[in-house]
Amino acid sequence: MKKYFEVKADQYVAGKNFLVYRPASLKNPKNNSVMFIMEKYIDNIDVFRKVKDCLIFWPDKFEIPEDINNMHAVVSCASPHTEFARFFSANSITYLPDIEDVKLVNGAYIAKNAIIGNNCKIFPGVYIGGEVKIGNNVYIGSGAKIVGEVYIGNNVVIRENAVLGVDGLTTDRDENGRALTIPQFGKIIIEDDVQIGVSSIVARGAIDETRICRGSKIDALCWISHNLYIDEDTFVVCGTMTLGSGSIGKRCLVSANSTLMAIHVGDDSIVGAGAVVTK
Repeated sequence: MKKYFEVKADQYVAGKNFLVYRPASLKNPKNNSVMFIMEKYIDNIDVFRKVKDCLIFWPDKFEIPEDINNMHAVVSCASPHTEFARFFSANSITYLPDIEDVKLVNGAYIAKNAIIGNNCKIFPGVYIGGEVKIGNNVYIGSGAKIVGEVYIGNNVVIRENAVLGVDGLTTDRDENGRALTIPQFGKIIIEDDVQIGVSSIVARGAIDETRICRGSKIDALCWISHNLYIDEDTFVVCGTMTLGSGSIGKRCLVSANSTLMAIHVGDDSIVGAGAVVTK
């Protein structure tokens, strides 16, 4: 399992002599990870009993169960999400893409470790990073950039100047009002027969993944935020903005210039042009 950093847990809780190597979510907990739980998810604490040796930021309004306290380094605090963000700045942890050895193929810059399938059309001006894996019969238009851990299926179309693998924005501040940044460690999964339009942007997951499922079509100038899940055969029309950690069901139509907050849109839904959907 990949290690992103090494931080001693006893910096936070005395006597906890283990290291944490990675972030993890409640949805996908991992051993030796840094995690947090917010008040609204407190009923999900059983996930911490499935792993060991984690650093956990815990809401101070709730008692820490003895068994979880023994298994992990648990820090009680007023704002677990803020303390999770502070963890990275305090330990000088970032996760920006590295400069990689590349080969120039038909004017495209392709990292030597990238995996490219058969019968792909990759145009001049494209950049593909070393953690990218691309299936067969994929079209990548001029100027597209694909960085970070990105998995692209078969028969995918990525139009000109699209960017896959950018970081999503977090909006935490410390007690002095200074902005905090949470590095984005997740990946992107683009399933078969997906289309990504001109100058659209797909952010990688914050911890887990951003996923666009089979057959969905993303129009031009759309922002697909971190952790978004778009189910099969959905249309997202030009100018749409999505916020992180939401989901859109199957066979939906999200019309032009709409904004979706961190919500779930059910199957077969229509979101009208210019709509702002908050719940």
